[in-house]
Amino acid sequence: MLLRPKTVSRFRPTATPDASILAEHRSVVREINRRGILRGSLTLGALPLLTGCNVSDRDAVQSVLRSVSAFNDAVQAWLFDPNKLARTYDASLVVRPPRFNAYYEIEDVRPIDITSWKLELSGLIAEKAPWTIDQLYAFPEQEIIIKHICVEGWEYIGQWSGPNLRQFLTRVGADMRAKYVVFHGNDDYMESIDMASALHPQTILATKYAGEPIGDPYGYPIRLRTAVKLGYKNPKWLRAIEVTNTYSGGFWEDQGFNWFAGM
Repeated sequence: MLLRPKTVSRFRPTATPDASILAEHRSVVREINRRGILRGSLTLGALPLLTGCNVSDRDAVQSVLRSVSAFNDAVQAWLFDPNKLARTYDASLVVRPPRFNAYYEIEDVRPIDITSWKLELSGLIAEKAPWTIDQLYAFPEQEIIIKHICVEGWEYIGQWSGPNLRQFLTRVGADMRAKYVVFHGNDDYMESIDMASALHPQTILATKYAGEPIGDPYGYPIRLRTAVKLGYKNPKWLRAIEVTNTYSGGFWEDQGFNWFAGM
């Protein structure tokens, strides 16, 4: 089942909560996170009790929900450990081929003409010359066997390989102090992640699946593959990468989904 867009106003994540306040209540926050409440959303039944807003006032409800979601983003970012590795799996558990998922049907995938394709670079990057697929294939390759977890509730184990994103950003002279890395897909899907997650050891620009070039329906010729985000934070059919301090949101975030979406 494919998720369909809803119309929800764009929101910008709040700044990370004051460190002294979070430190004082660290145990409470971790317990809340463990119970999964931060991964959910505030129910309409609880809104009048917690906020005093009228649930029939759509704008007021949306404002509260966006505030809660933004706070969840900030707390998840604060709890995120950039050095903690996600679980990896044996190659015997890899699903072949990978599962297709997008906001449209597989028949609507737009094939890429690799003869003219280039990965464009922009923003806070010193060397903005575009990269060809041959250059990316020649870059040192990292393999990860990790679990893809979709917000819809399904998952599978996949075997991905390609340039480590941190090494790639270092190679092109990206400003590692920037806040965001933004990815643009050939299907007009746009997604952004925080710099700490971009630099995580298990975040790569995947060019292969199970040792073979990624096929057309699954993100050819290159897609983001990170072990520390939910599935929708891993855009496919990449055509451009931007490093920036400007918040850009993302396709599903603009429909009301959480932006940080860490695991």
